Amino acid sequence: MSDSAAGLAAGGPKAAIEEGYSTGILPSQAIREAIARGLVAADEDIADAQIQPASLDLRLGPVAYRVQASFLPGPGVTVAQKLDALSLHRIDLGGGAVLEKGCVYIVPLMESLDLKKRLSAIANPKSSTGRLDIFARVITDGGREFDHIREGYSGPLWAEVSPRSFSILVETGARLVQLRLKRGSPRAGDTALRRLQEEVTLVEAEGREVDIKNGMLAVSVDACGIDGSDLVGYRAKKHTGLLDISRVDHYDPADFWDPIHVRKGRGIILDPDDFYILASKESVTVPPDHAAEMIAYDTLVGEFRVHYAGFFDPGFGHRDSGGGGSRAVLEVRSHEVPFIIEDGQVVGRLLYERLTALPDKLYGRQIGSTYQQQGLALAKQFKRG
Repeated sequence: MSDSAAGLAAGGPKAAIEEGYSTGILPSQAIREAIARGLVAADEDIADAQIQPASLDLRLGPVAYRVQASFLPGPGVTVAQKLDALSLHRIDLGGGAVLEKGCVYIVPLMESLDLKKRLSAIANPKSSTGRLDIFARVITDGGREFDHIREGYSGPLWAEVSPRSFSILVETGARLVQLRLKRGSPRAGDTALRRLQEEVTLVEAEGREVDIKNGMLAVSVDACGIDGSDLVGYRAKKHTGLLDISRVDHYDPADFWDPIHVRKGRGIILDPDDFYILASKESVTVPPDHAAEMIAYDTLVGEFRVHYAGFFDPGFGHRDSGGGGSRAVLEVRSHEVPFIIEDGQVVGRLLYERLTALPDKLYGRQIGSTYQQQGLALAKQFKRG
């Protein structure tokens, strides 16, 4: 822990949530204080293992509702009211249940919010959720947007879950999504981001000029092979067995994925609606006092979506937490037409946001983080090497 972070921890819970910058993403110790103050509540006690450096893992509740289609409630309407009209059947998750690929489910989350003035929240899938091609996002009563929880919201949280490539086995308490608490708007401009790049080296550009635009930093794809091999990615197989998300280092990748190898001079052809795991050409670093998010969809760089689980915690790839630069794993799906991406082609942009204070834990092996120092890595459920 840094001197600054140790000082925050020593200052007690109230100091943790109030010291530092007046705007920004709340760090781990401030999340604990938000829980203590009842801003975040739950049906069962929130475990410390759910608290990440700048986010909180949310847990699935006891039931899931199969619905006809995805929806947003809209002003004045609750999720429960929409379920009365759209629910097809109810599934008990208590002993584990199968969520079938291609179907949409709404699951009440154990956690709820009672946000105060100037405090909002943003949700996103956890890294392993995205790498399993599970489309997961959070909705709220009266919500007009997915994953964005308005300032002052008080009420329950729900997850929309739609497995896209594999049918999955889940149970009550499974963690598919996570939540960031945010005060104000801490987004950095181009000048501040360039300065941060010079100080920290957010991305290793290997002699190329770093592309910064609209407060975001460009990330490109590696189509030449990872770590000296000719492997550039994986494509999800069409017909596979059931995948239990609670298992770790269990499944043979060959049962679920086809490897993609270098095709010299031809790039990587993305077939419409197939799901791919690729890696960034650059190593990515997130300094301890920042968090980062991969912007998922940008029509200016192509008709595809990249990175379904787009959040990078403080310390990702950082030398102080055993990272030394880590590749960004890219979850990619093309839309409408086949699309060729070439080595070094920009496929997404990273948005860096400041924390209100240094967190008292950083992403890395010390807290059991799975993807530090990663190259091209499948979800933790698959065997390595």
